[in-house]
Amino acid sequence: MTANIAMTEKALAIVDAEEDLLEVAIRDHGRLVYRIAYAVLRNPADAEDAAQEAFLRVFRYRKTMFRLRDQKAWLARIAWRVAVERRRQMAWVAARSEEAGDHLPSPDRNAERFLLDAERAELLQRLVSALPDALRDALVLSALEELSPCDVGAILDISEAAVRSRSFRARQILRERLLTLMGGRK
Repeated sequence: MTANIAMTEKALAIVDAEEDLLEVAIRDHGRLVYRIAYAVLRNPADAEDAAQEAFLRVFRYRKTMFRLRDQKAWLARIAWRVAVERRRQMAWVAARSEEAGDHLPSPDRNAERFLLDAERAELLQRLVSALPDALRDALVLSALEELSPCDVGAILDISEAAVRSRSFRARQILRERLLTLMGGRK
């Protein structure tokens, strides 16, 4: 009986330690996970949902987390994948709702402001979306999320040099396209 109590206490101590380490990871890297999700989704509510989903996955695989040397990169990779999955799901839902005619503007904004914001967002989204996936992903993580090339490389499973090269090329393409849209003005 005493052996069972000792084993139970040991098991509870291990669970408490794992929960404490997970809590520390959430506290230390929660903003990073949210920022990555926001960079992909561009909506605060969706980014919060994606961050929560990412930490649910971390909780599910917490034993793996504690054996890793670079938990930050592992968490960033999970956040990136969750956000990309969510973006794909949202695109599919949006396409379905547009087919059904369900898209209506928010009533609390005036029409002119809504149109200007929608036009600007659409232009930026088109320019970034038109980039090849490899260039777009490296640019979003390095420039918008300000992650180091080492972290971006770990997330995308590429070298630091490839991250720098892809980000540079993405910026060149965006610059050229913006100049073309502005009529070649500098």
